[in-house]
Amino acid sequence: MMIVMRNDNSNTRAAAKQATHERIVSVAARAIRRSGYGGTGVADIMKEAGLTHGAFYVHFASREAMLAEAASLACTESAAVVADVAAQAAPDQSWEAVLRTYLSQAHVAHAELGCPLAALGSETARQAPEVRRVTTQHIKGMVDLIARQSPDWGQAGAHERAMVTLSTMVGSLLLARAVDDPALSDSLREAALQQLLPAGRATNPEPESGA
Repeated sequence: MMIVMRNDNSNTRAAAKQATHERIVSVAARAIRRSGYGGTGVADIMKEAGLTHGAFYVHFASREAMLAEAASLACTESAAVVADVAAQAAPDQSWEAVLRTYLSQAHVAHAELGCPLAALGSETARQAPEVRRVTTQHIKGMVDLIARQSPDWGQAGAHERAMVTLSTMVGSLLLARAVDDPALSDSLREAALQQLLPAGRATNPEPESGA
């Protein structure tokens, strides 16, 4: 009986530690997209997670290790949104739905919940190898996802066109956030949609939430 109780206590502590770890990573995943890698400090993350600064090293070997996990979660969340949008749309409208969601006003306004490539791309080259590795894998995954959703999937050059499409999507979103002119911000998004959507479809209403 004593052995069973000790095992139960150990499992409970391990589960609690894992839940706390996941809470820290979730907070950090939003923070890096909101404030950038450079603007995300350990003390602020722990405070937002409701924990002491000293508890950080119970969960991570270094700040870089936390950032790598946060980047991985941000990438996973972003890819999941894109996949979910595509799955919920009619088969012949999935690609349009993905584009409209990604290049929406809501996505521009809520960087902390959206694509980490647009939120963090300019900083990533200066990050630790583990952070760059996570980003590299996400880019590869997004290129593959876009290629499979695109109308020319299976045709020669589809993969290369998917890379161009991703670059256009990310660059347009980044610039739309960078400017202080709302009209220009909208024009940047709409110009990208005009180029990426099938002819005659770029004037349809956009969705309410971003990817």
